[in-house]
Amino acid sequence: MNPEEADMAGPWVSAAATLFPRARVLLFAKAPVPGQVKTRMIPALGADGAAGLHARLLRETVVRLSAAAVAPLELWCAPDTRHALFGELAELHGLTLHQQRGDGLGERLLGASADALGRADSVALIGSDCPELGAAYLAQAFDALRSTGVDAVLGPAADGGYVLLALRRAEPPLFTEMPWGGDQVAAITRERMAALGWRWRELPVLRDVDRPPDLLWYPSLAGA
Repeated sequence: MNPEEADMAGPWVSAAATLFPRARVLLFAKAPVPGQVKTRMIPALGADGAAGLHARLLRETVVRLSAAAVAPLELWCAPDTRHALFGELAELHGLTLHQQRGDGLGERLLGASADALGRADSVALIGSDCPELGAAYLAQAFDALRSTGVDAVLGPAADGGYVLLALRRAEPPLFTEMPWGGDQVAAITRERMAALGWRWRELPVLRDVDRPPDLLWYPSLAGA
């Protein structure tokens, strides 16, 4: 099954039926609580509107990637797994729910990576803010890890962060004391991978939806 065919697959796909059954896609998401998510969108959309946008992006990401059957998809939830939206997505799409643990994003990313790598050969860390991230992009990342022997694959974001980081092992320097949300995250990640002596591949730059102007480039969100 190629990535285009995978896009037509339905939910409840077993790990064995995926392109990369020994990989895991770790989707990080906060509960869509007004005032606690998409805070940079609040001046344009209000707290409720920003939370609604966050929920919409999360739903679209889960639908897109669970149907793609590239690799088993896990939803890593904050502050816990109890929000109704998480339960809905798990029931509809056969996801496993996991609670993020740690004092900051870096600690939570590291912990989730280490946990999943105890069950898989590779992981891809993603969020729900990038509508451009689809099956082919994920497949490129896992294929590079499996076939070229690189240690990591970086999917840079246009704002200087990243939309994807795929790994075959988790190392604390990639996540500790990182200025998350800033425009140097991808650059610092490259520096730290180089310091570890890693080889990595980079995928094309993608755009995410973080700030009010970002609504203009994504047509289906322009009326949000």
